Amino acid sequence: MRLAEEEARARLAGARVARLATAGSDGQPHLVPVTFAVEGDRIYTAVDHKPKTTRNLRRLRNIMENPRVAVLADHYEEDWQTLWWVRVDGRASILQDHDAMRRPLDLIAGRYAQYRLARPAGPVIVVEAGRWTGWASAAG
Repeated sequence: MRLAEEEARARLAGARVARLATAGSDGQPHLVPVTFAVEGDRIYTAVDHKPKTTRNLRRLRNIMENPRVAVLADHYEEDWQTLWWVRVDGRASILQDHDAMRRPLDLIAGRYAQYRLARPAGPVIVVEAGRWTGWASAAG
């Protein structure tokens, strides 16, 4: 069954991980798992301290070239009566100013104990939701 926007928002907000899809000017898709926080029609995710080969991340470069993104969260179990997914299509921007990042980082740290111990330095990606879509099985 199709999910109403409020139900889609609630399910996304309750998910522990989502996937962020970006594409650069070449149109090549790039998909990465992200931790995040939802506030109204905004989704925040931050570049954290986990080891990375570079700080010049493809997702950041893609957003600078093409701000159109999608965020996807889903729930899967062998009991297909509990399946659901939520997708948000929107436009992303990048926050690098310490003051501008404070609230999004507070929200993210409020969801994940690891970030309370080692707060991400950023930058923060802000996704402004343009469209919420989702589906759940009859029992999901």
